[in-house]
Amino acid sequence: MSGIYLHIPFCKQACHYCDFHFSTSMGHKEATIQAIARELELRKDYLQGQEVRTIYFGGGTPSLLTQSELYLLLQTIKSLFIVSEEAEITLEANPDDLSPEKLQELKAAGINRLSVGLQSFHEPHLRLMNRAHNATESLQCVRDAQAAGFDNITVDLIYGIPAPDHNIWMEDLKTLFSLNVQHVSCYALTIEPDTALGRWSKKGSFKPSEDEFTAQQFEILLEQMKAHGYVQYEVSNFSKPGHESKHNSNYWRGVHYLGVGPSAHSFNGHSRQYNVAHNRKYTAALAAGTIPAEVEELTLADQANDYLLTTLRTIWGCDLRLMRDRYGYDVKSQHQSYLQQLYEKELAWIETDVLYLTDKGKLLADQITLDLMAD
Repeated sequence: MSGIYLHIPFCKQACHYCDFHFSTSMGHKEATIQAIARELELRKDYLQGQEVRTIYFGGGTPSLLTQSELYLLLQTIKSLFIVSEEAEITLEANPDDLSPEKLQELKAAGINRLSVGLQSFHEPHLRLMNRAHNATESLQCVRDAQAAGFDNITVDLIYGIPAPDHNIWMEDLKTLFSLNVQHVSCYALTIEPDTALGRWSKKGSFKPSEDEFTAQQFEILLEQMKAHGYVQYEVSNFSKPGHESKHNSNYWRGVHYLGVGPSAHSFNGHSRQYNVAHNRKYTAALAAGTIPAEVEELTLADQANDYLLTTLRTIWGCDLRLMRDRYGYDVKSQHQSYLQQLYEKELAWIETDVLYLTDKGKLLADQITLDLMAD
């Protein structure tokens, strides 16, 4: 099995925390969509005939696609690849785009999973982040999607936004649970240097939350998600049973995927491919019949580290026996004393040669992964 990711690099406006590749100019949108369709044609053999079980429109803001653009890309995929009749087809959307008419268009096109970037239900926080929607639209778009027949909806929330206490975060979660969506992705506000928040932070005009404050909000999140029947199957992802994101779960399990569009990444087990993060360079290259990408061949150590990085964050854990047999990296022998420290500090445990992180350990997932990586 395999998946296809399409990066749609356009947004109405720049969110103050986002450092993904996008453009707020729509002048080259049509040409870029045509180029993505052309890239699909040129790379039809990348997945080597594997059945495509997930298609994911990310960005950027894929809900800016017109109905004809969406149909073009989906029909191109179905004409070139073996697509499962049960394929999960996800589209990321901003609340202000999801009118009842737009929702009907998406459903008619075959989108069966919506990923809605709410981020918050608190108006001042939405303004701080420069989101294009307001708090009322955050609520209404989900209700409209449910009324339109979407029964597989995931929403994004951001925590760790500066506040005097945790009351706003608790209210956000209370409102979230009232919507009864199937899946939630929650991310800590990260201050990247080349963003508005990053520049304000450097100048001293914006003060990020302390790590302890953000950690407390993560702990509240875990407690509340569990109480409302959501399973934390990855550090930042929670679902009702049976509604895990198949596409993202495949990333974490090392399933091969093709990424098309400016800045998109691809993975086939032994190499990664990175498309140029520049719309005009991308379209010009595809017009000339070439794929503007860099290829990185992965050593066994690279593959081991990739596996560790993705699996350790999940409910399924990191299979240490597989690490040893497939990649030649024996974590237990290389890090015996460190693993013992993790156990004693109640950060991790090993069961039948699978390494799992505890809730406490998930707070330190990035550092633990870094410490266990192969040289």
